Amino acid sequence: MKRDLETETMQTDNRKQWTFNDLERWLNERRITEIECLVPDLTGVARGKILPRSKFTEDRGMRLPESIIGLTVTGNWPEDSNIDQLIADTDRDMNLVPDPSTVRVVPWATDPTAQVIHDCYSKDGAPVDYAPRTVLKNIIKLYTDKGWAPVVAPELEFYLVDKNTDPDQPLRPPIGRSGRAETSRQHYSIDAVNEFDPLFEDIYDYCEAMDLDVDTLIHEVGAGQMEINFLHGDPLDLADKVFFFKRTLREAALRHNMFATFMAKPMAGEPGSAMHVHQSIVDRKTGQNIFSLPSGEAAPAFAHYIGGLQKYIPHVMALFAPYVNSYRRLVANTAAPTNVEWGGDNRTVGIRVPNSNAENRRMENRVIGADANPYVALAASLACGYLGMVNKIEPLAEMKGNAYNRPNAIPLPQSLSESVRMLDDVPELEAILGKRFCGIYKAVKMSEYAEFMKVISPWEREHLLLHV
Repeated sequence: MKRDLETETMQTDNRKQWTFNDLERWLNERRITEIECLVPDLTGVARGKILPRSKFTEDRGMRLPESIIGLTVTGNWPEDSNIDQLIADTDRDMNLVPDPSTVRVVPWATDPTAQVIHDCYSKDGAPVDYAPRTVLKNIIKLYTDKGWAPVVAPELEFYLVDKNTDPDQPLRPPIGRSGRAETSRQHYSIDAVNEFDPLFEDIYDYCEAMDLDVDTLIHEVGAGQMEINFLHGDPLDLADKVFFFKRTLREAALRHNMFATFMAKPMAGEPGSAMHVHQSIVDRKTGQNIFSLPSGEAAPAFAHYIGGLQKYIPHVMALFAPYVNSYRRLVANTAAPTNVEWGGDNRTVGIRVPNSNAENRRMENRVIGADANPYVALAASLACGYLGMVNKIEPLAEMKGNAYNRPNAIPLPQSLSESVRMLDDVPELEAILGKRFCGIYKAVKMSEYAEFMKVISPWEREHLLLHV
């Protein structure tokens, strides 16, 4: 497939159309001398190369081994007997082509530097089907073919922690301006946020320079736990922004002598961190929210979308909760879901329907962890809702009370190994997410699980060494 890289247009609904000529003009205006060429792998890690501006302009992309997308979070290749059937054992190259609409400055760099996210293609021009951006693009196209445009708004939680270079030592909240660390709950406390004013001033400056459209910052329940909200928009654009934000926050925190972590459960005794995602669908022709009827009442599509989430979330939990640590977050009475019930303005369920008018009718997926790859998680959530709408899946009755206290509430899987096995049970999900993507993703997750099982924890030494 021949591709005209000079005039090819890349587009997201929230950004103007960008060509490579626009990209060159943008780089010239800012006198960029280096380019960070990025590609997110299945774990959400930024892989790629740093190129001088002249090399980037000359090559219009780069090559990397296809295998780098499918590395485990420890940087190893999955140990799976079937992996060679999914990825060529010759470790062939893929062509990485920059998406001009993703260009951003690197505001913390000393020299004028830009960062650009790249898409992955095989040598014949076909997209690499298990690359996270490709998976999300394919799900968005299903909506486009129906005349729909999905709209999402992520809310991303994270912890600030004291620098910790010894993985055997527990994490601790960082020291703020007062010279003290938090020791009590500071939910929505303005003063607690102000403890880290210098850091957050840098974060907001960085985000503004990078056009990340962050909305509000709040202090969450945990000690040193914060939440940043993004303005609603196109799923691919928002996945890119979450990807950029994670890099940005970690870099800013390091410059203030602390760590920022998106681990789902970094500290014992503290709540976990989620990536709640608000979701709605608009008609591409009219711009109207298809979840509402002209009368203002909820449309059948709204119920069917919820029905799809209820039916399929247990089967995509490995995409929402991708690590063994992820399941430590999913504990009752900790503001985290343990079920896939739905309810209006109810934070004890996995699928919350916020109070809103008809125009803004939406639901909030509260199951996704902050540690999830944003491209993979958004693709999976939209896939569940899509199947619900096209197959007209009816939801269960609304959960009116506290779902934690209902023994008959539909539970979520409780471990990574269980979640990976459940991904095998639904061929209709595999068909739209991609057979090769699902196969490689499962191999990566089971390899990570096997590595974890080789580690002996302090709890085991403390309670089993002399007592069993």
